[in-house]
Amino acid sequence: MRTISVGVQSSHIIKDDYPFEGFEMMRRAGFTCCDFSLNTYLPGAMLYAHERNAFFDRSLPELKRFFKRHKEAAGAAGVRINQMHMPYPLYVPGAPGELNVYLEKVVAPKSMEICAFFDCPYIVVHGAKQSGHCGSEQDAWDRTEAFLKDLIPMAKELSVTICLENLYGSRGDHIVEGPCCDAAKAAARIDRMNREAGAEVVGFCFDTGHANLIGLDFEEFITTLGSRIKALHIHDNDGIGDLHQIPYTFARSRENKASTDWDGFLSGLGKIRFDNVLSFETGPALSAFPDRMKQDTLRFLAQIGYFFAGEIAERVRTEQSGSD
Repeated sequence: MRTISVGVQSSHIIKDDYPFEGFEMMRRAGFTCCDFSLNTYLPGAMLYAHERNAFFDRSLPELKRFFKRHKEAAGAAGVRINQMHMPYPLYVPGAPGELNVYLEKVVAPKSMEICAFFDCPYIVVHGAKQSGHCGSEQDAWDRTEAFLKDLIPMAKELSVTICLENLYGSRGDHIVEGPCCDAAKAAARIDRMNREAGAEVVGFCFDTGHANLIGLDFEEFITTLGSRIKALHIHDNDGIGDLHQIPYTFARSRENKASTDWDGFLSGLGKIRFDNVLSFETGPALSAFPDRMKQDTLRFLAQIGYFFAGEIAERVRTEQSGSD
């Protein structure tokens, strides 16, 4: 089993005009990996408003020149960009057709190329959500798979794995399951697409916050997906809102029972012998603290990550001793 690494989301840390400062801040905190938030360059709030900016209108050489300083800064700081997040949503219900075509034909392929430029092995993609335009879970999946159709050959050529993510939706005032919340279906779909591609080009990103919102069984979900889990989005919430806060922040009672099933999370990762990167998607948590506390906050996050890594290693050892 490889040594587990610890990473953090670039949002609220990396500045485009001087990225080295942010990567160096990560390194000093104890992080060796980074989840690069490509989605910040074309925000979801803008897309849901049926608007877009011109960032991805740049040619691929122009985009690579823009990100060259980020790649060099990460290397200089000794931080590996191990995963990225493609702009989302991939499909905007009710938007003018040209916006969804732009997302599929321009933003997505350029995102794949940028991911490969960073030598990053994983890129996370949000599946299409159920809506009036995707009336059932199968309809939403069919739209997602159609979106992935042109990306899978690129993934194979570029040696990038596309990671689907468990999401939530809303119906009235209620939080409901979104795409990829059925672990068995997700596993079967990933396996089929990889068989058809003749390569491991599709994987999974397990998001703890989204799982908590809809009440997934963490251990069962993780063990069902198994080695298909290539990336993680680790963050906490109160079970009501997608808050992206520090683990162990919320409790369900005065006895301080954690809102999120961190024990099930660690048990599941131990059972599948997870040995990749424990990556925190906690950009909003950083903005909750004064800017002068950012380094201390990052250091605390990294310490939680290394605690998680130790717990997972211990559970793997327990599993091994029990099978001897």
